Amino acid sequence: MSRIGKLPVVIPAGVTVTVSPDNLVTVKGPKGELSQQVNKRIHVVIDGGVLHCTCEKTEKEKKLPQEVNAMHGLYRKLIANMVEGVTNGYVAKLRVEGVGYKVAKQGNKVVMNVGYSHPVEIDPPAGITLNCPTATTIHISGIDKCLVGQMAADIKAVRKLDVYHGYGIMGEDEKIIKKEAKKTGKK
Repeated sequence: MSRIGKLPVVIPAGVTVTVSPDNLVTVKGPKGELSQQVNKRIHVVIDGGVLHCTCEKTEKEKKLPQEVNAMHGLYRKLIANMVEGVTNGYVAKLRVEGVGYKVAKQGNKVVMNVGYSHPVEIDPPAGITLNCPTATTIHISGIDKCLVGQMAADIKAVRKLDVYHGYGIMGEDEKIIKKEAKKTGKK
């Protein structure tokens, strides 16, 4: 069995987890509701405020296949992320670096001026909130960790990092290691 999959998931007060007969795990909490379909080889058991994921080998198998071990750890972590999301939520922080680069929130959208001939508008999907506390930072918040991470990746893809000048959109704690410019001329 997976080492990550063996770890229990503690369900905090105010959060309810239900498992349907077709292995659909639904987590409800103060911030919202999330659900995840779990593979039929993984069994989700709730026992006294603690959730355990187990997997069993079939009669023909001498040991669990590696893909079942991987699924065991994956689904346990997805459920733990759902519990964390409905209690605390997730926030991804991005910063914009460059001469004249700035971001601003207009209604629900974020408008970015990042060196193109036109401003770029980002409209968040349902469940995601975008904020711009300053002219060079973007905060992405939501209860689904996958959606928050995907939205951060989509925004970073608007203006990829230029390693020669240090321009672009990056994570708040990300550091730029600048490359040395190419030397021209005859020796």
